[in-house]
Amino acid sequence: MNGDADFKRELGVIEALTSVSTQCPHAGIRAHAENALKEIATLGAESIPQQAFLVLSTIAGWRGARAAQVKLSLRKFLDQQKS
Repeated sequence: MNGDADFKRELGVIEALTSVSTQCPHAGIRAHAENALKEIATLGAESIPQQAFLVLSTIAGWRGARAAQVKLSLRKFLDQQKS
């Protein structure tokens, strides 16, 4: 798979959070995403929507293809939780 196609596929929520924790250029945001993943590991699946929302809120300034992919994936996940 080439890089451009990879950026177009929808990520799972944990994959999206992991991408933030490893690829976002802002250290504070990476740390926030790492903490979100730890919270999910501690509290379980029921905490995923809250953690996804919090991370999505912090990555507003992150730009680029991966950022767009992560934001879209997290928004879709959160929209599905409302249904």
